[in-house]
Amino acid sequence: MKRHLLLVVVLLLSLVGVSVLAQNSGQAAGTSARTWVSQITAAYRVVPEVTYLTASNTELKLDLYLPRTAAGPTPTPNPTVIFIHGGGWTGGNRVGSSLNALPYMEMGFSVVNMSYRLARVALAPAAVEDSRCALRFVYRNAKEYGFDTSKIIVTGQSAGGHLALTTGMLPPNSDFDRECFGADELKVAAIVNWYGITDVADLLDGPNKRTYAVQWLSSLPNRGELARQLSPLTYVRAGLPPILSIQGDADPTVPYAHNTRLRDALTKAGVANELFTIPAGGHGNFKPAEYQRAYAAVRAFLTKHNLMPAAVTVTN
Repeated sequence: MKRHLLLVVVLLLSLVGVSVLAQNSGQAAGTSARTWVSQITAAYRVVPEVTYLTASNTELKLDLYLPRTAAGPTPTPNPTVIFIHGGGWTGGNRVGSSLNALPYMEMGFSVVNMSYRLARVALAPAAVEDSRCALRFVYRNAKEYGFDTSKIIVTGQSAGGHLALTTGMLPPNSDFDRECFGADELKVAAIVNWYGITDVADLLDGPNKRTYAVQWLSSLPNRGELARQLSPLTYVRAGLPPILSIQGDADPTVPYAHNTRLRDALTKAGVANELFTIPAGGHGNFKPAEYQRAYAAVRAFLTKHNLMPAAVTVTN
């Protein structure tokens, strides 16, 4: 636990690009990124390594980054971001993705940074089930941690973008909710999809075949039908939450067409959505100015849909 907290602190203090985020933060003029970093421990508390599910003989953990204003016996409900790391459902981890919490912490959100079962532990659809269970955890523990369940944003990168989409788009009490069934209907207020997969079947065979997708579904006898059931495009319908997708149009890992198809399908269904394109951008690893524009788009999108939290208050 101490090691994890130390890593989080090191990551916070070593963030080179935080000044870029601060430029669009709405903080008072003259408040520098360095000042914000020095104040973050006063503004936030970390609750690390919370077990939200045990499956496949594995304890699945998440870390909570909570504004201190959302603490105490009766925490004030705060808009909450669930972040899901990438790695093609076969790699990556939440600790290595801790820096991705910073832009949302700077905006004042509570952040839930989650792990899920990778392919070497359990094949598809385990990662989708785990992500829905993490959302269930937020609902079940809203009072304890001050999560505002009416303002949950789910986000992730690459495979995490796919999991963010399925977490927010699956219909109530879907087959993938059996691991964590509950009375509350799981809903999210918005989805921010960073270059996520939207058509899993497209990656199993043909010109867009990708090794990571093949590994995730392996030789399951129903892999074709399961791939369809795991594809966000399958669940496009009226009434979905607003969806922002961000992707480079030269992405070599996830075809850019996945998100243009999603945009077109959502628009046809009457769902509020935007596709923010990074011209000539690859699979993440954008330039600092490109990240600045992307996070400005995220802030504008969440502001447009009335999902921004009140400013984080730093106490002395």
